[in-house]
Amino acid sequence: MRKALRLQRGWGQQIVFLGPCLLFFLTIVVTPFFLGFYYSSTDWNGLDLDKAVWTGAANWKRIFLNDDKFWESLLFTLRFTVVSVVAANALALLLAFLLMTTLKTKKVLRTIFFMPNVIGGILLGYIWQFIFTKGFATIGEITGISFFQLPWLGTPGTGFWGLVIVFVWQTAGYMMVIYIAALAGIPKDLIEAARIDGARAPQLFRSVYVPLIMPAITICLFLTTSNAFKMFDLNLSLTKGGPGTSTQSLAYNIYAEALINNRYGLGTAKALLFFVAVSLITVTQVWVTKRKEVSA
Repeated sequence: MRKALRLQRGWGQQIVFLGPCLLFFLTIVVTPFFLGFYYSSTDWNGLDLDKAVWTGAANWKRIFLNDDKFWESLLFTLRFTVVSVVAANALALLLAFLLMTTLKTKKVLRTIFFMPNVIGGILLGYIWQFIFTKGFATIGEITGISFFQLPWLGTPGTGFWGLVIVFVWQTAGYMMVIYIAALAGIPKDLIEAARIDGARAPQLFRSVYVPLIMPAITICLFLTTSNAFKMFDLNLSLTKGGPGTSTQSLAYNIYAEALINNRYGLGTAKALLFFVAVSLITVTQVWVTKRKEVSA
């Protein structure tokens, strides 16, 4: 009898504390996710549920056979992800090493480098849009330096690099904090022993630092890869996918399909493919880097 009462109390406590969260999670996340499988096979404008006409595999055929813009945006996103992930992590690791030294201003510098991550993506994009179009142009007129006179958001090439610059500037500070925490956890006696054995800086970095901070590298690569692949707010505020659709990310392509073209069925099908692509890429990345982790 007592065991039954304890079991009932245990279930009662779980329902009270976890029930509301589970209900909201099922309502906001799980239910729309599974409804997406249904709407991905319909022709629906997103407004009237009774006008969601079942079309079977028509949306999927259109994506794979007749939607060049989708695949162009996918290639753009893959290219953007590779460049941004490498640049953001390289800069973050460099800043982490610099700020692990005995600089008197390192605490202030850490705060300054982390601050861009606090600013929202849309606001950050509009700030940099002003910098690219007005600030750089003014500096270019004064100094005559060709770098500042480039049409940063006006061509496919400069638009791509403009997005990369802003993404790296926003992301590197947060990754820097993770790398600093990992570097601080490396035993100093290992570093001293390697130096006594004659290890130089490149060998010390490759054979001691990198293996020991591999858990942090796994986390940072996962975060930067998923964020770069899902990049939307910077794309919306900086280039809107232009000129034309040359800088259109995959997330922006889905947004345009569903909310601008009012083809929610087709947009949902693209979103499901987007989900699968992000999942496969991030899971593979974590699996590969996890295998390289060692313990001190």
